[in-house]
Amino acid sequence: MIAAGVVERVAAAVVAASPTLLDIDLQHRLRAEFDGLRVVVCSDDDVPPRLSPAFGNARCNLYYLDAGEHCVKLTGDAEAASGLVVALLGEALGADGD
Repeated sequence: MIAAGVVERVAAAVVAASPTLLDIDLQHRLRAEFDGLRVVVCSDDDVPPRLSPAFGNARCNLYYLDAGEHCVKLTGDAEAASGLVVALLGEALGADGD
């Protein structure tokens, strides 16, 4: 379960991070800041367009990640979520983004 307020705090941390930070470095920073939270950073283009983000801002969209079964999947259910996908928007991508 993703506790109330976590999504907003992660989104704020992404905004506060340098836009030149590489995706993998942002991922490490978020994992360190939000200990115990599974975090994956990718391009928003890598997320199926049919999914609505749990939260979004000018730099990223956040999606819930459910790793409760055999396969990891995106979900719209905060209760089932065990992590977040931070999907960076357009020019917010670091040097290793597509």
